[in-house]
Amino acid sequence: MTSITHFSKTVTPVEDRPRADRLLQGNPLRRTWTHYETTDQLLSCGVWACGTGAWRIQFADDKHEFFCVIEGLVRLHDEAGGVVEVGAGEAAVIPAGFVGVFEVVAPVKKYFVVCQMPDRSAA
Repeated sequence: MTSITHFSKTVTPVEDRPRADRLLQGNPLRRTWTHYETTDQLLSCGVWACGTGAWRIQFADDKHEFFCVIEGLVRLHDEAGGVVEVGAGEAAVIPAGFVGVFEVVAPVKKYFVVCQMPDRSAA
């Protein structure tokens, strides 16, 4: 049976911090409340919160993330020097293969949807 997942349900967050080898500023605690995930783990969504700091990120070639900031401010710095700021009420997509820096300027809370493309080479 398929049912709607409402984000008001109680979910225990997973807590972590950026890896030391990627950390550039601060050592922010990150909390992830995954509200929905497919059994094949190709799609997951929920809420993510983090304190201020900055760290290097590198998305896999098959992983995309849509997010919408509920509160706070983030900056995404790409390898070419471009910067995109996303604040409360705004949304963005981090494309597959993105390499750069994720900077939390003001403590952030955001909705996220991560989509990983299935491996078609096995077909």
